Amino acid sequence: MPDTEYSRLHISRANGVATITIDSPPVNVLDAVLMREMRCFLFSVRADESTKVLVFQSADPEYFIAHVDMTLIDDPHAFDEFVRQAPAGLNPFQAFGELLREQPRVTIVKLTGVARGGGAEFVSAADMVFASEGRAGLAQCEALMGIIPGGGATQYLSARMTRGRMLEVILGADVINATTAERYGWINRALPAAELDGFVDRLARNIAALPEGVIAAAKQAVPLADLREGFLRENDLWASLFARPAAEKLVRGALKADAQTKDGERNLEDLLRRLDL
Repeated sequence: MPDTEYSRLHISRANGVATITIDSPPVNVLDAVLMREMRCFLFSVRADESTKVLVFQSADPEYFIAHVDMTLIDDPHAFDEFVRQAPAGLNPFQAFGELLREQPRVTIVKLTGVARGGGAEFVSAADMVFASEGRAGLAQCEALMGIIPGGGATQYLSARMTRGRMLEVILGADVINATTAERYGWINRALPAAELDGFVDRLARNIAALPEGVIAAAKQAVPLADLREGFLRENDLWASLFARPAAEKLVRGALKADAQTKDGERNLEDLLRRLDL
């Protein structure tokens, strides 16, 4: 698909760097359209030898990717095509993260707002993450909806932080600010807001300018962990919780209480905690 034909992504390219700006108002929920476009781009760029680095950012300074679209509870077939296309042993959300994690290009997330749930999992699948101090945040808030993360977080975070911190993130279900996320190992660096763009732009350009073969060699020399058994375990546990009545009731309650709106997402964790089972 040509860069100009995406409806939820704005793509610009210069000097071997592709900048992908996510723009899916009001809060960039990960719905079927956004996932389809992101998958299309990630597949197409694999064959583009002129692109060395992918930088992902959001058009909305408050939200990177909010989370998976909660309204899918009333459209169970919306992701059927992704189920069919997912590699054996992966659910569609895990496959989405793996498509990013296994990219031959260097992948960088520039985080200025909040990424929750599936959005946070996308962040964790990237090679590098740089976030804005005082503005960016990450959360795996699935426990407040009666489930656990099902798009790879239980495996991706194991390479980034200790088990105790993982359990704090998953069961505490609070937004972790950029400074703490850096300390925990969730992101590379927390940077002052005024410095974030310049730092990421310089890093991306420097990497893209490296001699031919260096990027590929580095990514092969720093191997990806084999997460297949963990993904199976995560999916089985996630699916078993999703089948319980609490999950549906909490998701519907969240939507009724204005989740997926600008105001509702600003304090989503508090909104979810106020729901009655």
